[in-house]
This record gives sequence, structure tokens and C-alpha cells, in this order.
Amino acid sequence: MKVRVPASSANLGPGFDALGLALGIYLECRFRGADRLAIRASGRDAGLISTGVDNLIWQTALKVAADVGAALPPIELEIVNDIPIGKGLGSSAAALTAGVVIGAEMLRLGWSRAKVLDEAARIEGHPDNVGACVLGSIVASALDGDGVARAVRMEIDSHYGVAIVVPDFLLPTVEARRVLPISYTRADAVFNVQRSALLIAALTSGTTSAFPEALEDRLHQPYRFSLVPGLEEATKLRAPGLLGCALSGAGPSILVFYERSHEDVCELVREVFLKHGHASEIVWAQIEKTGYELT
Repeated sequence: MKVRVPASSANLGPGFDALGLALGIYLECRFRGADRLAIRASGRDAGLISTGVDNLIWQTALKVAADVGAALPPIELEIVNDIPIGKGLGSSAAALTAGVVIGAEMLRLGWSRAKVLDEAARIEGHPDNVGACVLGSIVASALDGDGVARAVRMEIDSHYGVAIVVPDFLLPTVEARRVLPISYTRADAVFNVQRSALLIAALTSGTTSAFPEALEDRLHQPYRFSLVPGLEEATKLRAPGLLGCALSGAGPSILVFYERSHEDVCELVREVFLKHGHASEIVWAQIEKTGYELT
């Protein structure tokens, strides 16, 4: 069988740990039962993917089995990856989602997407990236008081496009998290609540006049400016057709929202990185509308 899981971008500016967007870049896994575990990896950053027992996809499938009190049989797993690893595009969330789907399928659990999302969010610790991986499009999500994932999928207006500018350096998520403060002022919290609501309304209704203010943030990006050379300048870029830029997840990639037919604005972000001594590439990604596919 085969499962294909999209990349994702989380936060989208003000929606810290709440918003996720599915991107048309994929992790593809073919799997079947076997006499012993065998893992092969190819594609982008394949050298960073373990082919041993500590492989994240396999370990996640084992967690699924443990959670339902079952024994998972060995599998033959072939991984074809196209998602940049360690660049803020949800590579680990895609692997977790794939592992949950594989575990559930091998054990014939018959899990719904809601259950897959809930399990993946429980393992990940937050639902923003995995919500996009499972449901597709743009997803607002939260964990309720019992730790159950709640998520709502929405459609983005068709005349908006997205691209990701991926620089030539890594930023470990643990380092990006370490610079964040323990608490925030009420003014900053209100600032982000207002803009998160504005962003969702603007993206789903096509209200271009709400940008770039709808992408402003005070909870995470300003604290990460020093970790991503050029990020501060990118968030301040203004040009016809450019809706705005935001750090993709914990970075260092930058998500660019633009009006279709204005794809050239993405070059402005590449120029910013270049000015800071870093090469980068533009990854053109359609918004993935369906989430993971199991065939």
C-alpha cells in the first residue's frame, strides 16, 4: 500500500501553534508486511532519514500499536521524500502522520481522519502541522481540556498563491523554541488574537485590503529575527501583488503569500537572503486540498 502526506507550514504569522497550511510537496511511503523490518529512503535529504529501527515513521507506527495494546508486525518500508528536512516545512509532522496511518492500516484499526489527527497530535504535542497533513488546505486547530485535537478545515480564496523560499542553512526547532519568552503582555496577546482572526477572514474571503497587517505577529517572529538573517526585512517587504511574508513554522524557510500573476515578488525574498550571505531556492507549492492519501 502507499500513503502520501503533504508538507505543511505552521503559524502563518500571527497564528502561533494554531494555524497550519498544507503544501503540495510530499512524503510518499510504500509499505507491506515482511519477515523483518527493512527501510529504504530516497529523494530530497534522503541522507538525513534513518533506515534503522529508530526511523521516525516506524517508531510512530510502534506507538500506535502500543496505544491499542497490539503487536505490530515487521514491514518493508520504502520512503520517497520531497520535503526539505529541518527547514520549517513540517517534515517531522508528515513522518508522524505517515507512521500513524501505516500503524493503523497494518493493524486494521479502521481509523477515521479525525482519529488519525487526534493520535498524530497527541504524539506531536500540538495539532497545527499534523492538522494540515491530515485535512489539507488551511486548518485552525487546538487541543481541548482532555487533550483531544479539534480542527476546522477552510478553503483559501483561489486568487491567492503561496511559495516557500528555502535558505541554505538549518534552524533546529528546539533552538527556535528556546528564544521565546515564558509570558507575554496583554497588549501583545490581543494584537495577535486580532490579526489571527483577520488573517483567517481575509484568506477565506479574498479580502486583499487586510494585508499585510493580517500577517503581523508579536509572539514568535520578533524573537527569531536574530536566528534567521533577513527575516525581519522579509516581513517588512512591500510590493504590488505581495500580500506578505511569514516564517514557515520554526524556520528558517519563509512563506510568501501573493496574488496570482505576481509570482515575481518571491524573488524579493531571495534577494534579502542573498544580501545576508545566504543562497536560497523558491519552492513553488500549490495548496494541497485533501491532506494525506492512502491507496
